[in-house]
Amino acid sequence: MKLYTILEQHLKKEPNFVTDDGELKKWVVLGKAQNFDEELIGLLLDNAELKDKFFIKVKDTLVFNQNLFVQFLEQKNYLNDSYTQYKNKVGLTIDDKYLKQRNEVALVWPFKDCVLEGGQSREEDKREEIFFNEILAQDEITQLLEPKVLTNAKRFDKDGHPFDGFIRDAEINRKRGLPEDTITDNLIIKGNNLLALHSLKKEFAGKVKLIYIDPPFNTGNDGFKYNDNFNHSTWLTFMKNRLEVAKELLLADGLIFIHLDQIEEAYLKILCDEIFGKENFINSIAVRSSTPSGTKTVHKDKTIIKQKDFILVYKKSSTARINPQYKRKDKWDSHFNYYLDREKEIVLPLIDVLIEKNILPKNSSLKDFNIDDKNHIAFYKKNSSLICQTQSHKNEELKNKSKALKDKVFFINKGEENEIMFYNGRQLTPLKNSMNEVIYNGKIDVDFSMLLCDFWDDIDFQNTQNEGGVSFTNGKKPEELLYRIIKLTANEKDIILDFFAGSGTTGAVAHKMKRQYILCEQMDYVEELPINRIKDVVDGDQSGISKSVNWQGGGDFVYLELKKYNQTFIEQIAEAEDSEALLQIWEQMKGKSFLNYNVDIKKQEEYIEEFKALSIAEQKQHLCEILDKNQLYVNLSSLNDTDFACTEDEKRVTKDFYNN
Repeated sequence: MKLYTILEQHLKKEPNFVTDDGELKKWVVLGKAQNFDEELIGLLLDNAELKDKFFIKVKDTLVFNQNLFVQFLEQKNYLNDSYTQYKNKVGLTIDDKYLKQRNEVALVWPFKDCVLEGGQSREEDKREEIFFNEILAQDEITQLLEPKVLTNAKRFDKDGHPFDGFIRDAEINRKRGLPEDTITDNLIIKGNNLLALHSLKKEFAGKVKLIYIDPPFNTGNDGFKYNDNFNHSTWLTFMKNRLEVAKELLLADGLIFIHLDQIEEAYLKILCDEIFGKENFINSIAVRSSTPSGTKTVHKDKTIIKQKDFILVYKKSSTARINPQYKRKDKWDSHFNYYLDREKEIVLPLIDVLIEKNILPKNSSLKDFNIDDKNHIAFYKKNSSLICQTQSHKNEELKNKSKALKDKVFFINKGEENEIMFYNGRQLTPLKNSMNEVIYNGKIDVDFSMLLCDFWDDIDFQNTQNEGGVSFTNGKKPEELLYRIIKLTANEKDIILDFFAGSGTTGAVAHKMKRQYILCEQMDYVEELPINRIKDVVDGDQSGISKSVNWQGGGDFVYLELKKYNQTFIEQIAEAEDSEALLQIWEQMKGKSFLNYNVDIKKQEEYIEEFKALSIAEQKQHLCEILDKNQLYVNLSSLNDTDFACTEDEKRVTKDFYNN
């Protein structure tokens, strides 16, 4: 019996390595081998022939020969299923390596950019989806990252104005220190986000103040159950491709916030250190994103329940600055124990005043002053300039003058904005100096506060379902979170970018805060989620932060699409329900698509009966693979090429955007 047959039969004894259809999960086997997985190694050791082949003895210890095992899987084309055999016949190889075996990865298309087998409606179905995403080697990339032609431009505002060109407000640009001809429109761009980012470079390189992204966490629960999660290195390559171009878009004093969880946080930190520079790492913010309740606690005896996300924060250079933010104190600070009588220029014990005004009953102490009691809140907010604490001061002259007054307040610049007060040799500081804007109980208000650091536990992630009037399961971030990040980093009219737009939270909040924003999203839900959500914002949506910022509606945004070419065929392939539909698509592809240079149409036709014998998923995978990914969308350089049939409107919009 051939070794690969022995290996296949033996590995199929482990249910985790087998699909519902009885096929071996090749990607799982390779991943386990590359990670020296104990389960796989133990299984191999149970068979004498496999043990002899894939292990070497070193001083009476067996060592797994990982390189030999992986090489055997790849070079011997192990697990020669019908699809692999078919690919061999039609010649899908480069440099004698099959496309799926090439290691010099430069580009990937996972998650939102991918095409999954159609039909999955619920995550819990846990179907074995075919992974159609391709990994392109550097020598395969020619025109892929060129700027793209833009199409279907629409302007959305309250009055229904048509799109008649981009706005470039010279006055706004002068105020923010950008070239006067920079586009000042809010933008929502539909298309692959990597290609959209490269298309933005010509207009927005070095102009974006804040990037916030909420990429797929690579947990296996990102809306689809795909394969066995992304291969770890694939996910990192996916992020690397996008973060490198994102860095080019940032201002010199710009910042990027990357929202993720513990699955990839540590690894992405290392990657970001490489891209942005270790010296430009600001912090990793821990955000309380869930509560330990319900089904999450089922396995509490086996694990520590996850309750937090992380946000990695990097600056582009040392010139970046942040605007300090604050969180509400959770109890009264007893150091604030004086009450100022400005007329008599004396201070009284705060507790006496609270009792006298019936805020607290007799025999109370400041410990009873409850920061959550409505009456108490009203009192300290109204009297924040009179409630004080004392602090030490280094100026000996002022301290001595104050001590000489004996229980009287010593004022400097009394009643003026730069007023300073001393009492018995110590500086008297009013509570109003510790009152700042905070987020609390779903509201943004000025309250008794402390400096916000790297642990954010005061934002509610559990009740976002009604924000913006759109539903986005397991992905929608609270508007308060984006409000805080924007306040921390970006001033009015600054440019904010989110290239994983999702439900459009970043755009909705930026719009209400009068910041310019650019959103990128490939999925078709761009119309029902971010577009509809921000249309509602324009019309005066009152959910989320609206009441706190007194949002009344207004403003506008422009919607654009990257003009598709091969991408159209990929979408048709994904939607096809049977082999007959796929064969019809293939007929169109022969005449209208751009195929990979190594595809021999004659061989494809010669083996068409074997193609028909493949499963629907394998047929889809094959047709996606033979399309040239450099031509997914129409390149700017092809704007006037008659083969791509760009309309006069598309030419006008594209030239206007790139300022040609």
